[in-house]
Amino acid sequence: MPLDRSSAGDPARSLELLWRVPAAPRRGPQQRLDIDRVVDGAIGLADAEGLDAVTMRRVAQQLGVVPMTLYTYVPGKAELLDLMLDTAYVRMSRTDTGGLPWRTRLTAVAEENRALFEAHPWAAVVSTGRPPLGPGMMAKYEHELSALDGLGLDDVEMDAALTFLLTFVQANARSAAEAGAARRESAMDDEQWWAANAPLLERVLDPRAYPTAARVGTAAGTAHGAAYSPEHAWEFGLGRVLDGLGALIDGRGGAAPAGAS
Repeated sequence: MPLDRSSAGDPARSLELLWRVPAAPRRGPQQRLDIDRVVDGAIGLADAEGLDAVTMRRVAQQLGVVPMTLYTYVPGKAELLDLMLDTAYVRMSRTDTGGLPWRTRLTAVAEENRALFEAHPWAAVVSTGRPPLGPGMMAKYEHELSALDGLGLDDVEMDAALTFLLTFVQANARSAAEAGAARRESAMDDEQWWAANAPLLERVLDPRAYPTAARVGTAAGTAHGAAYSPEHAWEFGLGRVLDGLGALIDGRGGAAPAGAS
């Protein structure tokens, strides 16, 4: 399965589109659309049906034009994906946490990105190792780095700490989306699925052969009502990420705002 990634198209053309650099005037009939309507149409399609549904043909159908019309706005899906991501970044909520403890600031950053992936699940499956360097991405990066500024970290450590946090958020969003998809495809919630499979599992799994797995699995399943709880994974994982960053910050002797912990 090919990996969807940002900045996979023509980099020069993507940057021009991201920053809305005016194109040379075109002769011919007046254009019916604009780039923002094309991007909004693609985002709506991805939100409803997933990223695989976003083709130039399907987006054109959404907008009531022939596919070739779209190519007067974007060269192809790769550049369109950059525009979709950056538009989603532009529209993200950005909490003003100035003067608050660093854990509060970083928790807000994590929650903002979690909300992004809940609103646009397709964004969680896009590789952004080469991010779309548009206004949305830059505003997002500036805002998120401010949560780490003044803590004694050098610039490289600030970038790495932010990447560490956001990688956790993205992985959690993917796992939550996969769990939701499994429920929908099986037409059963987790309790129903386990109830349906319990008789067979009891016959084939010998707790004497797997004593630790049986004990821990039973305890976790009883606590969560499922083998996996996205909410528990979020709360537990975010806490451990912040603990790890706290050890780094303490080691650098950084001082957070008054009252920080």
